[in-house]
Amino acid sequence: MVALDLFLTNQFSEALSYLKPRTKESMYHSLTYATILEMQAMMTFDPQDILLAGNMMKEAQSLCQRHRRKSSVTDSFSNLVHRPTMDQFTEEEIHAEVCYAECLLQRAALTFLQDENMVSFIKGGIKVRNSYQTYKELDSLVQSSQYCKGESHRHFEGGVKLGVGAFNLTLSMLPTRILRLLEFVGFSGNKDYGLLQLEEGATGHSFRAVLCVMLLLCYHTFLTFVLGTGNVNIEEAEKLLKPYLNRYPKGAIFLFFAGRIEAIKGNIDTATYIYMKAAYLSMFGKEDYKPFGDDEVELFRAVPGLKLKIAGKSLPTEKFAIRKSRRYLSPNPVSLPIPALEMMYIWNGYAVIGKQPELTDGMLEIITKAEAVLAKCPENEYSVDDECLVKLLKGLCLKYLGRVQEAEENFRSIAANEKKIKYDHYLIPNALLELALLFMEQGRNEEAIKLLESAKQNYKNYSMESRTHFRIQAATLQAKSSLENGNRSIVSSVSL
Repeated sequence: MVALDLFLTNQFSEALSYLKPRTKESMYHSLTYATILEMQAMMTFDPQDILLAGNMMKEAQSLCQRHRRKSSVTDSFSNLVHRPTMDQFTEEEIHAEVCYAECLLQRAALTFLQDENMVSFIKGGIKVRNSYQTYKELDSLVQSSQYCKGESHRHFEGGVKLGVGAFNLTLSMLPTRILRLLEFVGFSGNKDYGLLQLEEGATGHSFRAVLCVMLLLCYHTFLTFVLGTGNVNIEEAEKLLKPYLNRYPKGAIFLFFAGRIEAIKGNIDTATYIYMKAAYLSMFGKEDYKPFGDDEVELFRAVPGLKLKIAGKSLPTEKFAIRKSRRYLSPNPVSLPIPALEMMYIWNGYAVIGKQPELTDGMLEIITKAEAVLAKCPENEYSVDDECLVKLLKGLCLKYLGRVQEAEENFRSIAANEKKIKYDHYLIPNALLELALLFMEQGRNEEAIKLLESAKQNYKNYSMESRTHFRIQAATLQAKSSLENGNRSIVSSVSL
């Protein structure tokens, strides 16, 4: 716990120095040491950091392997006739199992980062599956009547809850087409069970409790926006964060989440948003003073040449920015209408802005002016695309201002222009998604599900497709859950 306290008070080097002497003999010291190195590698993407973290995690796994029972949990459960019970494991062996599963999962993540070839993908996939199976069987052991709590049971249970919770939550958020494939090879995910496990792990007194808290905070403050519907439980996030902020008031990790929560609440004065310089410059009029002294056309033209690959992979948002910038390569470029506000949509920023009516009004005013400018411009190859983009963003603002009918009209007009859109094909499935979310707020869940199915099944190969599919999946689960709860209420009232 000393090393954990050092880490959470930003003393990262000191934490590593404290752990290092015992990394060859203690599973938990070795795993924690490797985990800190992996977190560093995930933040820097430096090949040397990734390699070092991978080597240390491999050593930690080997140490765990030496302490495991010869017939491991995963092997034993391949034969349902011989199910292991707690009395077959020593205290050390049961901890070795959960640490081993954690090592496998973290090594898989590093494998995906380190190389993008098919062999690495398969190796990583095998590690993930073995980790998943181990966590699954350990969870069965904990739930069984033969489970006896050992001397360090809380740390073991905390590890199981962390792994089981993380797997269930992550798998439940995947798009249906990916989930079906994973279910075929033995994976399954239940969002509610995953959240429950992480919440129980977060309130436990194990040293993994803080990892459960961090995962829950990531879910509440990021994943629900980027890959979900933006329906955030801010109160729960604040409740999780409060004791750690009190204990580590200068801890960078917890201050980061505190800032994120302020941003979600719409307290822009206490949160810093940085958008592309070029996008903002392009929204200044010709007569306006441009504070940076740069020319937006030249900046946009430079974007394709700035493309980077992180761990061998291109970022989806970077691909989106490059594709949008290509129109500036023409000798007489047609300006993007409201690129900064479009990028805000990509990050689901309207779910944040929508909480503050005065900010939403200001945004709507900018969008309405852009709409008027487009109406006066001569028609060009981008006209329909730009008009539909403006309608999508306008519809969002109207929705958050409670002008539901007008919002619906804007979303529907995009679908009506589907065949005229030449470049921004992502607008159509996203318009259907936003219309479905609007219907869900009105309790029109059956109509919403049909729209979501259409958005998922009928459109392929558009910008930010994976992110849209994540949001569709989250919305579909929410709509179906509301329908089921509504049906239960009807049955209850009839039976009464």
